[in-house]
Amino acid sequence: MSDRIVMRVGEALVAGGPPGTAAEPEIIIGELDGPFGTAFANLLGDQVKGHTRVLAILNTDVMVRPSTLMVSKVTVKNERYTNILMGTVQAATANGVLDAVRNGDIPKEKANDLGIIISVWLNPSVATDDNLDHKILFDIHRKATAAAIHKAMNNEPDIDWLLENQDEIVHKYYQMGLEGKI
Repeated sequence: MSDRIVMRVGEALVAGGPPGTAAEPEIIIGELDGPFGTAFANLLGDQVKGHTRVLAILNTDVMVRPSTLMVSKVTVKNERYTNILMGTVQAATANGVLDAVRNGDIPKEKANDLGIIISVWLNPSVATDDNLDHKILFDIHRKATAAAIHKAMNNEPDIDWLLENQDEIVHKYYQMGLEGKI
């Protein structure tokens, strides 16, 4: 694939584990030598207290390709949450990116030309869960990252599917509100 990937957007929700382990990444993928690259550099260089931006790494000193910038959707307030986000979830995100390359969603030959910005949601309850299963948390965030990339690179869901299914899809929390559960 030699066509430019100006910008692709995707999201995924993966749940099913113990409370607090669900993942809902939102991603943007684009070429680093254009507007996307400018946004990537600005985000990395303009750190914000409580929403630190970090590169996805397999381990210290081992960054993945495409370069991937993680941004927390939740304000980071304590050390334990930070360690889980910048440890288990950071490594899971990095592995999910590599899974997307291995699966062919991201062309291997473009791994140095593309960047990914991923907005990561990690439930704040993990900071107080003394029984948190890091393996399950890792697996769910890895799967969600790869799924969001797949959806972005394949423009899923497509507009025809959305138009055909619009009236059948009801947002979970809207439905709960209608039922008086929130």
